[in-house]
Amino acid sequence: MFPELFEIPFTHLTIKSYGLMMVVGFLAAVYVIRRLSRDITPDPQLITNAALYTLIAGVVGSRLFYVIHYFDKFRGDLLSAFAIWQGGLELLGGVVLAILVVFFYLWHHKLPIRRYLDILAVGLMLALVFGRTGCFLNGCCFGKPTDKLWGVRFPYGSFAYGSQVSSNPHRNRAKPYLELPDDFFNYSYDGTASAKFIKPYEQLNQPQKDMVNNGPYRCLHVHPTQLYSSGVALICSFLLYLFWRRSRNIGASRNPGGLFSKSGCTFGLMLVLYGFSRLFLEFLRDDNPFEYAWWAIYKGGTVSQNMGIYIMIFGAFLMLLFQKMKSGVIAGKAKQSRA
Repeated sequence: MFPELFEIPFTHLTIKSYGLMMVVGFLAAVYVIRRLSRDITPDPQLITNAALYTLIAGVVGSRLFYVIHYFDKFRGDLLSAFAIWQGGLELLGGVVLAILVVFFYLWHHKLPIRRYLDILAVGLMLALVFGRTGCFLNGCCFGKPTDKLWGVRFPYGSFAYGSQVSSNPHRNRAKPYLELPDDFFNYSYDGTASAKFIKPYEQLNQPQKDMVNNGPYRCLHVHPTQLYSSGVALICSFLLYLFWRRSRNIGASRNPGGLFSKSGCTFGLMLVLYGFSRLFLEFLRDDNPFEYAWWAIYKGGTVSQNMGIYIMIFGAFLMLLFQKMKSGVIAGKAKQSRA
């Protein structure tokens, strides 16, 4: 786990691994989108601008969704909602707002909306590969304890460790996975309620450090769900590219019989694949609280699982809708088509 990669010389500023991976993912997505959209517009700057607005909207939407979801943390200190450098993003909120913003941008510049959304789908999944790698380096979005050979251990003080040494009624867990003695905790009291927090590593004595590093209080192995997500996103990006190529070839050949070959269907498929993968990967995660799930076979479901189902349904609806719509003219035939 490397939440901070290094400190900038002569300053107290550090380069955060999650932020760096987001930038790398953005640059990779922009490169792919520009390459695939050369036939959409003769001005590549329009595509770059669209990607930049998508990134900004993604960050704002992710933060807004997190603040709404955990609003109790910000009661009495609303300004802290803007302290994005302290962490707290939820990807689903970013995806929703980014799609709305890019849709308006394309409409405003009279670009072929459906054709661009298809290309954007490939780039978004590629960006997610790096974004989830950033989650792994940051230690967030961690998985449940596992005895699998590929399970990973996070260090003392990490998000996963803090979860394992605490009960979590929001995940129907009455007892912690690891029962730490009281002398590993600091306590606070604000006049209405008390709370306990694990001590910083520097405050532990040497025997305690030995026990959390190599002894009975070492963090349990957990599923590397962040890397699972990265791998799934990479596969999805490749499949979406093949699907886009297929749709493009069918459109160029004027074959009316191609199933889900119309402009926009690749974007709809992205929503289906992402929603499906998010629904099932959440079963292996151990961070998000259970909230509601009329579909679940167990008590409760996370907000991401519920959103995953809605996204799948919406994506399938878009595929059916776009398949019935008139196709746009393919590259070189009519670049101003608004398919």
